[in-house]
Amino acid sequence: MKNIGELMQQMQQMQARMRQMQEELENAEVTGEAGGGMVRVVMSGKGMLKDVRIDESLLKPEEREIVEDLLVTAVNQAKERMEEMIAEKMKEATGGLPLPPGFSL
Repeated sequence: MKNIGELMQQMQQMQARMRQMQEELENAEVTGEAGGGMVRVVMSGKGMLKDVRIDESLLKPEEREIVEDLLVTAVNQAKERMEEMIAEKMKEATGGLPLPPGFSL
C-alpha cells in the first residue's frame, strides 16, 4: 500500500487537473443539429444554451410544430455531446481511475 504522502500528492495532482478541466468546460462548446442542419443549437460545456439558428424556410406559422420538434432534438443532441465531452475530460483528469459509485464532481 502507498504511503499517505504519495496519496496526498496524487490527490493534489487530481485537484489541479479538475480545476483545469472546469476552465476548459467554461470555454468549450458543443453543437446539436436536427432536420439536416435546419435547426442548430450551441451549448456550453456547462450546459448553458448559447445560440439557436433556425432556417428561414421553417419560420412559417404552419411549420411551428416541426420547428418545436427539431429544436428539442437539436438541444438533446447537444446535451448528449456535452455529457460525452465531460466524461472524456473526467477520464483525463482522474488519470483513468474510476470514481466510486455515487461520487460526482
